[in-house]
Amino acid sequence: MRKLPEVETAKALMTEAQNWSVFTWLFQKSRVRETADRANDALDDLNRRTKSHWPADLKTAYKALSAKGKGRSNGASLRMDETIETLLRKVREADDAAHRARMTAEETFDRAERELNRALAREGCSQAIDSWDLHEKAIRRAEALIPKESR
Repeated sequence: MRKLPEVETAKALMTEAQNWSVFTWLFQKSRVRETADRANDALDDLNRRTKSHWPADLKTAYKALSAKGKGRSNGASLRMDETIETLLRKVREADDAAHRARMTAEETFDRAERELNRALAREGCSQAIDSWDLHEKAIRRAEALIPKESR
């Protein structure tokens, strides 16, 4: 997986922002939010493009696995190789972990803003960086399922 400039920029800004004062945070919060949103959008786009290279049966199996994990079922039971099912499950788990980490970071930033709390803002920066790392890991797992002839 290639490094995305939007993510690298966001990581650098979050690393710098961990040392900001509350007043700097107040003046820079929109810049931080915009930079984080661009990083999230770039990762989401890369994730979609990566999975678009999967064969149709993998896409179908992944959707079924996702629906099953959310307590829904489309009524169809898919039979697939146990190894592929395990790999798809790991991709799903990595996607879920990245999503949870992103939501945690956003909640921390919202709370930091409401409370004008520099320590929470610092924690949110760290959580955001961790969420991008997890998202990149999930994308690498998804890339591993692209057939060699499609790469």
